[in-house]
Amino acid sequence: MTASAWSLLAFFLVALVLLAWPVGKFLAALCDGRLPRWMQRIEAPLYELAGTKPEQSMHWLRYALALLAFNAVGAIFLYALQRLQGWLPLNPAGMGAVSPDSAFNTAVSFVSNTNWQGYGGESTMSYLTQMLGLTVQNFFSAATGIAVAFALVRGFARRGDGKSRGLVGNFWADVTRITLWLLAPLSFVLAVAFAGQGVIQNFDAYKTVQTIEATAGMQTQTQTLAMGPVASQEAIKMIGTNGGGFFNANSAHPYENPTALSNLLQMIAIFLIPAGLCFAFGRVVGDMRQGWAVLAAMTVMFVIAVVAVIPAEHAGNPLFASMGVDQAASVLQSGGNMEGKEVRFGIDASALFAAVTTAASCGAVNAMHDSFTPLGGMVPMVLMQLGEVVFGGVGSGLYGMLIFAMLAVFIAGLMIGRTPEYLGKKIEVREMKLISIAILVTPILVLAGTAVAVIAGAGKAGIANPGAHGFSEILYALSSAANNNGSAFAGLSANTPFYNGLLGLAMWLGRFAMIVPVLAIAGSLAAKKRLPVTGGTLPTHGPLFVSLLIGTVLLVGLLNYVPALALGPVVEHLVLWK
Repeated sequence: MTASAWSLLAFFLVALVLLAWPVGKFLAALCDGRLPRWMQRIEAPLYELAGTKPEQSMHWLRYALALLAFNAVGAIFLYALQRLQGWLPLNPAGMGAVSPDSAFNTAVSFVSNTNWQGYGGESTMSYLTQMLGLTVQNFFSAATGIAVAFALVRGFARRGDGKSRGLVGNFWADVTRITLWLLAPLSFVLAVAFAGQGVIQNFDAYKTVQTIEATAGMQTQTQTLAMGPVASQEAIKMIGTNGGGFFNANSAHPYENPTALSNLLQMIAIFLIPAGLCFAFGRVVGDMRQGWAVLAAMTVMFVIAVVAVIPAEHAGNPLFASMGVDQAASVLQSGGNMEGKEVRFGIDASALFAAVTTAASCGAVNAMHDSFTPLGGMVPMVLMQLGEVVFGGVGSGLYGMLIFAMLAVFIAGLMIGRTPEYLGKKIEVREMKLISIAILVTPILVLAGTAVAVIAGAGKAGIANPGAHGFSEILYALSSAANNNGSAFAGLSANTPFYNGLLGLAMWLGRFAMIVPVLAIAGSLAAKKRLPVTGGTLPTHGPLFVSLLIGTVLLVGLLNYVPALALGPVVEHLVLWK
């Protein structure tokens, strides 16, 4: 790590904490329903129209059914919008209907907060589809994740006085308030900031311009420049840890991410709500030390990832040395592995962005992950395979980390012979069964899906790079889909009926087959009495617990994937150094 890389990382983390603190305070107020009267008056007509009352808390099962129904309707609407876009307005480029398999994959992708894109945005989706379909789901999928986190936090915070009976809140009120008072205002502010940096925002038709070669007197050449309402989608793409790009090049495109400042703002925006939720968690349960402990565990694992990926990219390709290729940094070149990276960002900002976007289940990219070195590319893959709990997606990162926290106290309880407790709630047989389901869902989807893809002829047909790297491309794709990240090793040709179907199934189950057990845990905890702290209670706010939590995440979350990693990036790295 160079001094400039350390400085960038330190500035990023300090700015993140300073901005996340007030966001966490507001998130806690949203979770508790402590809103000013004027906000409640604005909300009231919406609840009347929906036929619900925000003060009426739902049983966890009803909450889960409402969540599933809401997202299923969203997926159906988005699918229909893509299939009909050729006959709908705001389509200056004349985009036709999206194919059935791609429309299915995209609908599931954006509803599940994955935003996996097997298509080029500027060559496939009309402005109306981008705005009314993709951008709207960016808001709703993010609100869904935060709502689930709220439900779990309430389960810990409630006293279990016999009145809770598994009540975890009102889903419709949660989604409304999160969208209206959190996501929309933050996105508006960020969109204005992006537009000020040069991110485009218009409804113009695509422009045909002369290239530099033409102006230099060479043979006349032209290029078509895609236009569109980009800044507004870019803002919620980052704030909601969605990641879907308006353009195929995503945040490497100068119209999406033109400057070093816009790049920094995008990275901070990705982590802003996940970090703020840690502070909100501490406030709602009445012990800020608990929030700091969770944030500390996330930060330590994130810093380790950054310290691994940046030097790996600065090291470059060792095979070039035998060819006499100079990879050293100098006044004439950046040095290291610059393949697939934007010169305006360089290795440090590109590698940090890769760690941020895969730690946070965002999936936006400002560099080609497929062009990273084997170890450099393995870092974002591992961050996803940990379960997207290192900050993670909005909401999903916190509830995923709390699942591991409950598992950690269960392990500690076995060691000392006590019934495990977390925040005064006993972790018993029912909770452990549900925790096991929530943790095992994604490894099963990733490993089984990878096995199917490398066996099936249709799966092998999509591999552009045979051998270890081709295996890594498939493993990365399934890791990204099942963990709802959305980034890719783009050497895999995934826009086929086989991969659209396989990855669509992985995205849906990876999202909702984990959410339902989490809500069941929330309901179970809400009904439990909160026990007082005694001399035998395991402290869950100090360095010892942070270390235990990190160890649990690494051992349980990562060991499932070690054999698969050995067949992919590890073998590829050893081949380079043979």
